[in-house]
This record gives sequence, structure tokens and C-alpha cells, in this order.
Amino acid sequence: MSGVGVEMKLEVVLVPVSDVDRAKAFYEGLGWRMDIDYVGEEPGFRVVQFTPPGSECSIIIGEGITAAEPGSYEGLQLTVTDIAAARQELADKGIEVSEVFHDAGGIFHHIGTADRAPGPAPENADYGSFASFSDPDGNGWLLQEINT
Repeated sequence: MSGVGVEMKLEVVLVPVSDVDRAKAFYEGLGWRMDIDYVGEEPGFRVVQFTPPGSECSIIIGEGITAAEPGSYEGLQLTVTDIAAARQELADKGIEVSEVFHDAGGIFHHIGTADRAPGPAPENADYGSFASFSDPDGNGWLLQEINT
């Protein structure tokens, strides 16, 4: 059998949080659509699903859904077509978001803040401009500008 194979789409990412209601308020404040807030019959089980505007992939926060440590995720990535406008929209919503940056080496960003150069990528090159923010637990998100 040859060809592309079976199509696979990323549907959901479980994001570990310590306080579901605090995280729920944060993601609602981003303007993400809340798809479900399900509390199980057994204590310690809750599923809250959010979908960012225009995304086919959602996140789930909750209780009893992952053994990952709250705040341990880094580099969760959201693509945008206008990095400056997206950054400003987050700032206007009271989100602490970095200034726009690009990697000093011209390639995908490094871990943490290493090798960040201020401003958008030279010539506003696709895939090269970023801004970052974190949820209340410290899970790290990146905005990346892509227009191609």
C-alpha cells in the first residue's frame, strides 16, 4: 500500500492546572469558546474543554485527567496572521504578554528567553515572529505569525 496514509488530526491537548476555576476564568478571558464543563459523579473528576477562535484543536483542563504537573507545559503554540494585533488584543484583555520577538539565529525559538531578539523577524518572514504568555499555573503559550 502506498500513498499518504491515514489522515490524523490533533484534536485535544490536556493542559495541567492546579485550580480549575481559576484556569477556566483565564481561558474564558482569552475569548476561547467553552465547549463543556463536566463534573463527574465521583469526587475529583472534572473536564472543561476550550477551543481557541478558528482552531480545530481544543484544550482540556480539569481534575483527574492527567498526571502531568500543573504549569509543566511549555511552548504550546497558537498561530496568528498578525502578531502585533494578536499581542495587543491579549494585552487589552489584561493578559501579561511579551513584546514581539524573533530568534537571533533566525530559526525556531530557543527554550525560555534564550536568543530572543526584539521585534518581528527580519522582513516579517513567516514562522519567525513570536510573542509569549502563560496561564496562571505557568503553562507557556507562544503566538507565532504565519501567513503562508
